Amino acid sequence: MNVAVRLPNWLGDTVMAVPALAAVRAAWPEARVLAAGPWAALLAGQDLADVLVDYPRTWGGRLRAADSVSRFAPDLAVLLPNSLESALAAWYWGARRRVGFAGGGRSELLTEAVPTPQPRLHQVDEYLTLVERCGAPAGGRVPTLMPRPEHSDERAEARRLFEEAGVPSRAGSRRVGVHLGAAYGPAKLWPLERVTEFCRLLAGTGTTAVLLGAPGDAPAAATITASAPVRSLVGRDRPALLPAVLAELDAVVSGDTGVAHLAAALGTSVVTLFGPTDPERTAPRGRAVVVTHPVPCAPCFYRACPIEHPCLRGVEPARVWSAAEQLLEGAA
Repeated sequence: MNVAVRLPNWLGDTVMAVPALAAVRAAWPEARVLAAGPWAALLAGQDLADVLVDYPRTWGGRLRAADSVSRFAPDLAVLLPNSLESALAAWYWGARRRVGFAGGGRSELLTEAVPTPQPRLHQVDEYLTLVERCGAPAGGRVPTLMPRPEHSDERAEARRLFEEAGVPSRAGSRRVGVHLGAAYGPAKLWPLERVTEFCRLLAGTGTTAVLLGAPGDAPAAATITASAPVRSLVGRDRPALLPAVLAELDAVVSGDTGVAHLAAALGTSVVTLFGPTDPERTAPRGRAVVVTHPVPCAPCFYRACPIEHPCLRGVEPARVWSAAEQLLEGAA
């Protein structure tokens, strides 16, 4: 049997799909499994799929990827995204059995349109609901990924980046990554003044704060580095190197982002700050804790806060450090 799994489009959702992929592998050990999605390459070397297909966001790229999956000739297609496009793609692949959640005008394209769970479940559990419908019982419900080996080229490159940025060795100082970005929108971001306070607090404990983020986060990083003793890797890494960078950290502080999910899956301690979104549905699992500041308007799911951003502005750096310290002590 050939099984094609259409992965979600976002990094965090792809990580939350790992238990579903593991369930498919365990249920049909002799099957050939293909996983297709924009972040599929991060699953290399994890023994979750035999074939990984990059599924770009551009339509031209997706058409080429669809042709590649079609040649794989899947018997079963499991569609984790809820989009009409993913159902059309599975029909184009020629999959005889196409399983996904109903809705979005795509039910006619599915051979099995699974009702969306009500009330909604954690995203990990919703993905497992789909593969269970296919006959793959759920096993573990915590996404787990193996870090790149210590001697790998990726880990060596990550260590060079840390050295070039002036980050002390792990033997000399604990390293806490502070992720600045969020593709979702600014509502998920901890205000810069709070990040700056947190980095100063870390320095006072002898802990090295390491800023993480994409090139677009460089202005925010410059503001923080001008006011706090901190090192920055913002814009220096690349998606393929991100797992190795996260494995070189002792802990990560982040908003509700894919980086938080990836770090937790790799075994790095994670403190996730939740404001506009719901931790009941998307909190990282594993060695991770959630910090919130209760306000009447949360979760609002706005991408940009129309008021004073009270949910995350109210998260105090001392609370975040206390949560991180407990995780670090537990991992020692």
